This record gives sequence, structure tokens and C-alpha cells, in this order.
Amino acid sequence: MVNKRLWLRRPKLHASVNVSSTKNTPTLLLQLLTFTFLLVLAPLIRLRKYDPVIAVRKQLSPTPDCVTWNHTGVCPKIHPASSPTKPRSGSSCPDYFRWIHEDLRHWRKTGITERMVSGARRTAHFRLTILGGKMYVEKFREAFQSRALFTLWGFGQLMRRYGGKLPDLELMFDCNDRPVVKAEQYAAEGAAPPPLFKYCADNSTFDIVFPDWTFWGWAEVNIKPWSKFLKETKEGMEKSKWEDRVPYAYWKGNPKVSRQRHLLMTCNPTPQNEWNARIYALDWEQEAQRGFNQSNLAKQCTHRYKIYAEGQAWSVSEKYILACNSPTLLIQSRWHDFFTRGLVPQRHYWPVRDSQMCKSIKFAVEWGNNHTTKAKEIGEAGSHFAHEALRMDNVYDYMFHLLNEYAKLFKYKPKIPPDATELCTEALACHAHGKWREFMEESLEKFPSDSPPCTMPPPFDLGAFARAKMEAVDEVEAWEDEYWRKKDNVH
Repeated sequence: MVNKRLWLRRPKLHASVNVSSTKNTPTLLLQLLTFTFLLVLAPLIRLRKYDPVIAVRKQLSPTPDCVTWNHTGVCPKIHPASSPTKPRSGSSCPDYFRWIHEDLRHWRKTGITERMVSGARRTAHFRLTILGGKMYVEKFREAFQSRALFTLWGFGQLMRRYGGKLPDLELMFDCNDRPVVKAEQYAAEGAAPPPLFKYCADNSTFDIVFPDWTFWGWAEVNIKPWSKFLKETKEGMEKSKWEDRVPYAYWKGNPKVSRQRHLLMTCNPTPQNEWNARIYALDWEQEAQRGFNQSNLAKQCTHRYKIYAEGQAWSVSEKYILACNSPTLLIQSRWHDFFTRGLVPQRHYWPVRDSQMCKSIKFAVEWGNNHTTKAKEIGEAGSHFAHEALRMDNVYDYMFHLLNEYAKLFKYKPKIPPDATELCTEALACHAHGKWREFMEESLEKFPSDSPPCTMPPPFDLGAFARAKMEAVDEVEAWEDEYWRKKDNVH
């Protein structure tokens, strides 16, 4: 566990050790012999040819260097991979990267000033500053559980991956669920909102969405880092064919956090109705006491269909649900995180009405069980999105491009805040224990990237994209309405 008062605290330094050394000056004769050897024999030696890319890709410390950190309190210098670099195969970024242009659109005309950034401090949990290839963090308040800790860990891994390539900037980060920068407050011409980074937003807010902390693990509920989860899920999917899974829709979670989830609980079968859903309430406190033996997400690919329902805002569960190659039944959502706007109905998921979700779920399962080829395609496309478009390479590249485009808007030169502390792997991990330390070591970036980030796609026609998604949803709802008309007429 992490002592919240200790993480990012500098260790108490030991007294420095004064080691005297004697100068061993080579004699003139030794110098002459060495020079003669190099001059005469060196041309005769066949030097081995080597791949320059491999030669410059030096491994970083495979584990946090806590011995040195506890002694010096100094963050180790990160040496980025040198040029030349090898291009990444399929180097174009996934389509959801296009939303970076839209999320930063509100500052295109005005740029970002120091006053704007300071204005975002009101709800922020920390300020992150990048200057001269180093990161610094200034904490304002404690976040829920380890959200801030693992978000900062993610920033630290980005630095290990792309150290020296990140631009100078500073940002404010709010680790709470719901967005707070209301669009209606900045409707006047030329009024620029404070740039505040969050995990989610909606159509009425201007918060800048950023990958959530669970990509590096959620220690309090034993959810492993994303890369490890994907590996375990893939192994589990290979053992269970879609046709052999329970032919119902499955959801398990905390129903107390939102109206939508509360209503979802009513979709369980009753003597009067079979809604084709199997819904289970999960109490995380009880689950922790039982050792989390009923909540391993990698082992929940047991049903043909998985349901996604929002929580207090967006829910981190969406990516885990998509990762199973079972069609995701996505109940109409208000909130979005950084990748969900790239999901397309009827391609990556099946849309479910919020207003009559039980009937909508029943129809979705009936339709899928009668159109198994198409249902499997939707499940596989959603799973492919999670395993490929959302793999950690792309998560880090999204972070890189978002920060790079954000920094281009700056109208001032950031400086290190007086109360800031340098951020590095050791500053976070050396005070962590148990699952917290385990997840950090599992998600540690061990090499600087030897290839550039993927290539950012250009902005796109948001109107056309939104219309296409709406048409796909409307089509499903028309099928559903027809299904219930026929069913009601029979009765």
C-alpha cells in the first residue's frame, strides 16, 4: 500500500561519503606503446557491423532504482533513443486520435495563457510541468484512492518512453469523475475556457479527456495493468468459443452509483418476464474481503453478450467489456472518454436504449442469436479495437500527441512552480508496497521508444461522422420497434 503522505516526498539523504583517489598518471612509455598498437594493429581488425537502431536502444533500469534514490533523492537522467529510428509498421494513428483536434479547438484562436492555466486550478488535484525534458508535479489535494498516483505513474512512463521528445508545458489535472468546465459559461465570442485535463467529458463541457489511471492498474480492486489484462483475456477467449457461451447478456458491477445501473437490475428474469439478461450486483468491500475471487475481469468472457452501463459518469469498465469477443450491448451514454468516440454502432457495439433498456436488451439478444454471423463480427470488431487500437503503444502515442498539440497553443514559457517536486519512477514506486508496487513494476517502460509515435490523422467532418452513427442507431431502433409490434400483435 502507498502512504499518501509519503509518495513524491524526497528521501532523507545520508551523509555523503568522501572517497579520496590517487592519480595514476600513465608513463610516457605506456602512452607510446598504446599509440603504436592503435596505429599499427587497428586497421587489421575487422570491426563487426551492427544495427545502429539496436545499438542506440539502451535498456532503462528494469526496476526502480530505490537504493540510489533513497541515498540521493535525485531522479535518474533518462537518455532517449538516438536517431536513426526504425519506422513502426502501420504507423498511422487510429481514427479516434482525430478527436484531439476537436478537444483543443476551443483555444485555437486565443492560444493558452498562463492565466487560463491558473484558472483551472480550482478543482485540480495536481499541476504537471514539463520543462527541459524533466517532469515536475505540484500537488493541491488528495484524489480518491490511487487515481492521482497511477495517473502520474502513467506520465512517468511516457517520459521513459519518449524522454527528450516531450515539449515544455504545464497542465492542471482533475481526477474526479464528472467534467466541470461548462460550455455555456464560455459562449461569448473570444471567451476561452480554462484548459483542465480529466478522464471524461460530455457534449456540454470543454474538459480535455486523457487516459484514466487504470491503464496502469487499479490496486484497490485488484484490476491489473491493461497490457497484462489483455494478455490474460486473450488466453481466456481462446478457451471459450462464442457459440459455447451462455446465450444471454451479462453485467456485473456496483448498481448504487447511477440511475442507469439501478434500472438495469430490473432486467433480471422474473416469473413474468425473461429479458435475456443476467445481472449481478458487486460489493467491492465484500469482494476485497474474499480476495477478489469473483471479480477477475479476464475470466468474465463467459456469456455471448456483455452489457456496458455508465456509473457516476463514464466507467472504466467499458474497455474491459469490449476486450471480450462478445458483442457489447452499450446502453445509451452521455459521457465519453478519450477513445469511446471512435466506436461505431453496429460495427464495434450494439446500441441499447436507455428509456426501455430491458426490452432493448431482450431484442438485442434475440437478434444476435438469430444472426450469429453478424453478432460474432460485432464482438470480434469490438475486441480487435480493445486489443489493437487501444494497446499501450497507442495509449502512449495518444498521450504524446495530445500533449504536443496542447503545447503548440502556449503563449508563454512555463516555469517550475516553487512547491513542485521532480517526477520520476523512483519518486513514486520507492514508497509503494504490495499491489501498488507490483502493478508499477508490471507496467514499467523498460526501453525508450526506438520508433517515432504514430502519424496523427487530420481533422474530419464531425457532422458527417455524427450523422452516420445516428443512422446506425436509428436503424437498430427501427428493427427493435418492428420486433415489439409483431410480438404485441401476437398477444
